[in-house]
Amino acid sequence: MGHTHALTGAIAWLGLAPPLAALPLLNESSRFIETGIMAAALGPTELIAGAIICAGAAMLPDLDHPSATIAQTFGPVTWMLSKAVSWASGGHRGATHSLAFAVAIGFGAHFLANTYPIGRDIMVVLLIGLALRALGIGIPGKKIASALVNIGLTAGLYAVFMSQGVGYAWLGLAVGIGSFAHVVGDCLTERGCPVLWPLSVKFLLPWKIGIKTGKKFEQKILAPVLSVAIVGLLFWRLAPV
Repeated sequence: MGHTHALTGAIAWLGLAPPLAALPLLNESSRFIETGIMAAALGPTELIAGAIICAGAAMLPDLDHPSATIAQTFGPVTWMLSKAVSWASGGHRGATHSLAFAVAIGFGAHFLANTYPIGRDIMVVLLIGLALRALGIGIPGKKIASALVNIGLTAGLYAVFMSQGVGYAWLGLAVGIGSFAHVVGDCLTERGCPVLWPLSVKFLLPWKIGIKTGKKFEQKILAPVLSVAIVGLLFWRLAPV
């Protein structure tokens, strides 16, 4: 479900950001990268910004499902986009649920972040809003009020990130990691995913032990465990030594 994907996206970023920052190719400037992608991504504000954006990006593969959270987030616009993506990708859990999609959308976001600042900022705002929507931020049973809360919090978070001088050289990496975290998560369910698309073989757990989406285990056990993991990772990464 959407909240599980968002939580795993945040966990993926909090877990992977420090080791990625230790890689010279990602931390230092070179003739291929003008400024290190992860050079400033481990400060408190940027680490949190990356976790939220990665959580939003973890929803992107489900753009192939017109009933998914992402397809309903921005009304008819995202619903129509979802219908088009679903048709182009071969239906739900098709091309968008693959390594190729995660790599492609990651490189696309990296190009956007380094070439078109306005497009980059729009994408950042949309991913923040998507993460908040997936996590259920809002007022239960009140769609309009929840949308207003989402808009207000999204604007507030973006304003905070701007005031703190957050840079987005790492945007493409966060988007790619979040998207692939979604694919890995769906490989743990009963239906699996075509990770190596266009090959049709699906990766899933053997012996029918995959997670049943939306059932008690995911909602009552998995979601709380993932939430605690995020709190633990934040404390580990940000607590003073």
